[in-house]
Amino acid sequence: MTELLSRHTTLRLGGPARTWVEARTEAEVIDAVAAADRVGEPVLVLGGGSNVVVADEGFDGTVVQVATTGVRADVDDEGPTCGGAVVTVAAGESWDVFVARAVERGWVGVEALAGIPGSVGATPIQNVGAYGQDVAQTIASVRVWDRTLRGVRTFANADCGFGYRHSRFKADRGRHVVLDVTFQLRQGSLGVPVAYAELARALGVQERTRAPLADVRAAVLGLRRGKGMVLEEADHDTWSAGSFFTNPVLTPEAAAGLPEGAPRWEQDGAVKTSAAWLIQHAGFEKGYGNGRVSLSTKHPLALTNRGGASTADLLALAREVRDGVARATGVLLVAEPVVVGAVL
Repeated sequence: MTELLSRHTTLRLGGPARTWVEARTEAEVIDAVAAADRVGEPVLVLGGGSNVVVADEGFDGTVVQVATTGVRADVDDEGPTCGGAVVTVAAGESWDVFVARAVERGWVGVEALAGIPGSVGATPIQNVGAYGQDVAQTIASVRVWDRTLRGVRTFANADCGFGYRHSRFKADRGRHVVLDVTFQLRQGSLGVPVAYAELARALGVQERTRAPLADVRAAVLGLRRGKGMVLEEADHDTWSAGSFFTNPVLTPEAAAGLPEGAPRWEQDGAVKTSAAWLIQHAGFEKGYGNGRVSLSTKHPLALTNRGGASTADLLALAREVRDGVARATGVLLVAEPVVVGAVL
């Protein structure tokens, strides 16, 4: 039976997989990938489908959906202690469900990453981050199946090559299949110091102060819902791959050419600016599109399927926005999602 990938992506887009494997155990993940590699079969490893754009033609190979489960912690259920918690999470676990569990258990360090769709295994690849936190701050190690060496390897945090929305796993795309991720989390009832002005305002606290874990999670979910960034079946603004473009990180010389009023944040000798601001400055307002696809009506960084769209429609809009921003500002936006079987 043909399995349409549109059933497994948050964009609700994507054609059929030639071969579909749902892998519920680590052994099944490794066996499926290794078997395809032995015969030269193309492989697409799929988690929650939240950061991928699949062509209308589908994928002419084996799609392995990682559906593994399991959370192991070295602390008991008696509540927070003065120590830390080392928590190992299977790659197929829902990221947002894990964050909710961490907040409930008093595991500190991922509370501002609530509401992000997708699986735990995808988070180190993109170094997922939001509201002043990213997973590189709490990941202790990542265990993978190395498709080149054909063996299981464990990378300590320092060996993961983490950067802004980047890692060694993204740089060497497709080589490493994440099996599980181990987090080193502090324990307590308060989150880490709030490092994002918008979140601080929502919480009614000063930046760099701490707030209760549950309050931080609730505030983040509220902010994300206001931007259409929490998945809801009836809300087409959430039929997206999240932020479609990364915030540009420029040299100081390139940043000097930004339009007047463009946000500028100093960052390790570079300057980060806002992709959303650049998109709107170039004339692409919220809701811009053709009826089948559009920028979200809540946030200009999300490209959305309004129903009845095709991947070709979405990529045409992405190219229009990218090229329009380049003409208006001189900045070439870079897409964050993985595009499979098509060219952006």
